Amino acid sequence: MLGVVVTVVVTLATVPGGAATGAARPSARSTPHVASSSGQLLPRTNCPAFPADNVWNTAVTGLAVNVNSATWLASMSASSTFLHPDYGPSGDARQPYGIPWSVVRHATPFTHLRFLFASESDRRPYPLTAATPVEGGSDRHALMVDPYRSSASAACTLFETYDTRYRSAGRSTAGSGAIWNLRSNALRPAGWTSGDAAGLPILPGLVNVDEVASGALDHAIRFTAQCTQQSYLWPARHEAGQADPSCPPMGARFRLDASFSLPASRCSSFCQTVLTTMKTYGLILADNGSNWYFQGTVDRRWTYAEVDQLKQIPANQFVAVDESCLMVNRNSGQALQPGSAAYATSCAG
Repeated sequence: MLGVVVTVVVTLATVPGGAATGAARPSARSTPHVASSSGQLLPRTNCPAFPADNVWNTAVTGLAVNVNSATWLASMSASSTFLHPDYGPSGDARQPYGIPWSVVRHATPFTHLRFLFASESDRRPYPLTAATPVEGGSDRHALMVDPYRSSASAACTLFETYDTRYRSAGRSTAGSGAIWNLRSNALRPAGWTSGDAAGLPILPGLVNVDEVASGALDHAIRFTAQCTQQSYLWPARHEAGQADPSCPPMGARFRLDASFSLPASRCSSFCQTVLTTMKTYGLILADNGSNWYFQGTVDRRWTYAEVDQLKQIPANQFVAVDESCLMVNRNSGQALQPGSAAYATSCAG
């Protein structure tokens, strides 16, 4: 009998780019990659969206502008483009735009998948069932958080798949799959894809309605560009670009100018929270797609007004920043934290 999947779209409410309570959670096993801070908790999971010192959760307000910033912005048509929130109402209340994610119950069965890119996928069973929400459009991402079981004997595991096709009788397939310990800063092996072209996790970079409503969206946001080059920057682990050095590499990070503002009459508290996040944590280039589209979760609570207000942000108000000074280890997403002595030494000037 199939276990029931509880999605985070329960009291609320599934587009493109290239949570439950129950039994007690087992305690996490200590590894060299696990930070002491638990980080921000994902709704209904008691799980962090990676440790607090993960690069996704690290402010970039003090970082220098990347020397390639102007070139990359030009390749993304920044001078004539406004940002586009790739989530929100679709006109069909049953299927809002965005990327869905689910939290599996303790009894949810796991499914073996056949992967197209098997050599770069984590080939273990995934908590994928007929009830698992899958993203609409061509990418068909499935994001699943398991608060109970993990390959590392630790609770809080994120499973992400691309081009997901659930079929019974052992015939389920996906283009690729990645498994993440949400209490760890460990990255994927160098050169490996994930559910995303950049080899990065998807869930930590989504705009989430609960975070925005709280006024604390404390992490970078995932976004796409039409042209990416055949290279990647830490913390990305994979490229899917073209031989054009004027395009940004996967993993490039962009920050909104601190002086940019929109009046309250045109930008509600929801909108202002996202602006603050873009100034503080910025955007991370994670996939090929339309220029300056940034992603959020599927949620029936998003309104047209809240989404449309974010279309007023001009791309030419961003700069690419150089976050290489934050790196502690190239195989870890741990980042030096502003205010620390190591940060002052590594990122000075």
